[in-house]
Amino acid sequence: MDRNFTAGKPAQVWVSDITYIQTKEGFLYLTTVIDLYDRKIIGWSLSKGMSTEETSLAAWKMAVKNRKIVDELVFHSDRGVQYASKKFVNTLDFYNVTRSMSRSGNCWDNAVAESFFKSLKTELIYGNKLITKEQMELQVFEYIEIWYNKKRRHSTLNYQTIEEFNNLNKIYKNVA
Repeated sequence: MDRNFTAGKPAQVWVSDITYIQTKEGFLYLTTVIDLYDRKIIGWSLSKGMSTEETSLAAWKMAVKNRKIVDELVFHSDRGVQYASKKFVNTLDFYNVTRSMSRSGNCWDNAVAESFFKSLKTELIYGNKLITKEQMELQVFEYIEIWYNKKRRHSTLNYQTIEEFNNLNKIYKNVA
């Protein structure tokens, strides 16, 4: 990707990463897939474990349900075992996707995913008391699906919501 964090059309470049979220009952692991075109979280998974099936593969399955791959797609991630696993690599190969991975020890290559996690943790988690896993699952769902994907204004989109950006560019009709 060479730190080019833009895409000219939907389903051209997707980025993905995994972060942990602390709860009263231990950690949950959030995996996201973001389309660089409009910054929408098109796939995500919140899991209790770190297996490929629970993380990268689950988020990928949601992403391909939510956004159709029409042309060539580049999928960028870090070098985590969930993304390098045979099962995940075979899935991307099946869809004819070009894989891109961050350089070793270089978190800046995945800055868009890291930026989302910073926003999530700053706006939702930091400063709040620990809650149960079940409560956190609901709050993360609401943050992604109600706030981030629908109402939050994005500086990269000229401070428009994802829906406003897509309507202005006539990409999707009334779809956020």
